[in-house]
Amino acid sequence: MAWVVAVLLFVEALGVVALNWILGIVVGRQRMSLAGLDADLMSVSAKIAGIVFGLYFALCGLVALLVAVRDRRPAGLGRVLLISAAVTHALLGAFCWGLVGAAAFAYMVVVLGLIVLLLMTYDAPRAERDPAPVSPPPPPEPTAP
Repeated sequence: MAWVVAVLLFVEALGVVALNWILGIVVGRQRMSLAGLDADLMSVSAKIAGIVFGLYFALCGLVALLVAVRDRRPAGLGRVLLISAAVTHALLGAFCWGLVGAAAFAYMVVVLGLIVLLLMTYDAPRAERDPAPVSPPPPPEPTAP
């Protein structure tokens, strides 16, 4: 399941970068201004935001990939990144419901559920999940007649 989360986050990273890049190109070509802001500045800002946000999702995907390869729960910064990705998907899902539609909302909720499932499934360390083998009891001591 961690493999699926990693692939989804990598695909989403590429999608975010592509979407913001296209939006930046559109804003640059339209030469429109929003409340007096420079169109070139908005175009560059959209592209930079897409790259930063894409790198964030790629880093979260890398954490999920490491979880899959190591078969251990994420610790420290990796766990914080996955939790923040879950919160981000919850917020994006809420915005998608109103602005984009039910399909985008459903995608965000599925990714949110998979990230939470990843965090919950790998919750216990491997040593706690796999108990140590029980050794047989020692043979009885011989008794004197």
